[in-house]
Amino acid sequence: MHKLAKTTARKSISGEVVIPDKLYFRIGEVSRLCSLPSYVLRFWETEFNQLKPSKSGTGQRMYRKSDVENVLRIKKLLYDQGFTIAGARQQLRAETKRKQSPLPFAVPTPNRGELKQVRQGLREILGILSSRH
Repeated sequence: MHKLAKTTARKSISGEVVIPDKLYFRIGEVSRLCSLPSYVLRFWETEFNQLKPSKSGTGQRMYRKSDVENVLRIKKLLYDQGFTIAGARQQLRAETKRKQSPLPFAVPTPNRGELKQVRQGLREILGILSSRH
């Protein structure tokens, strides 16, 4: 007998929600996984740019795994850490900036003297290479 498997919120040993390995989740599945009402998810879509589920041909919201992870992060900020919606929005923006930062360390800017030395060295190399032909 074939039974349809329902997506339910499973927690790992550490208490984290285990997100099934699927491409897309409907809003009802995300609601169950994250233990949140669907109307909360729809409201959060209007408040957080990070939540932009695509819509199917029938108009159903289709969340990707990254969307579900964002929902869980927002839930943690609002419910566990006591952020306001504006505060959570700001925190997510700051986290995104940190992730996009190209270098975690400062790159020293060469001064004019160093650039002149490098330029002179390149000219010398060019002169040596030119004289060989």
